[in-house]
Amino acid sequence: MKKLFFFIFIWFLFPSYVVSEEIFLSLKKNKVNVRYGPSFESPIKYVYKKINLPIKQIDKKENWRRIIDSKNNSGWIHWSQLKKINSIISLEDKILFKNNSNFSKPIAKIKKGRLLIVKNCDGDWCKVKTEKFKGWIKINNVWGLTN
Repeated sequence: MKKLFFFIFIWFLFPSYVVSEEIFLSLKKNKVNVRYGPSFESPIKYVYKKINLPIKQIDKKENWRRIIDSKNNSGWIHWSQLKKINSIISLEDKILFKNNSNFSKPIAKIKKGRLLIVKNCDGDWCKVKTEKFKGWIKINNVWGLTN
């Protein structure tokens, strides 16, 4: 019982430091500032210039989210610049298929590092679109989804 009260006491003192859920999100805008700390007064560390880029939230403090990207860059982004995950990045060359089967007609080769917009997922497959193509890929070795 003492442990429970201690945990509640710590949680009220330091709510953002207790347990933080790791989730994937996407960038809402074409230009998003990443800062060294969780405030607008904190200096800008770098700028993302890719809408829909998937990132992973690893911590949060009030309206700020500490993120990490597929290349292990990290920093703080205001929550208003983020949205629910809707994209993935291929971590290896892949084949885009017409249907969710290896025996389906291949449509295109997806190169490593390509940003793909996710329409829906079915088991080990996701329906995605690129600038020119729509189809299905296997979701092994992608950044942006929790399996």
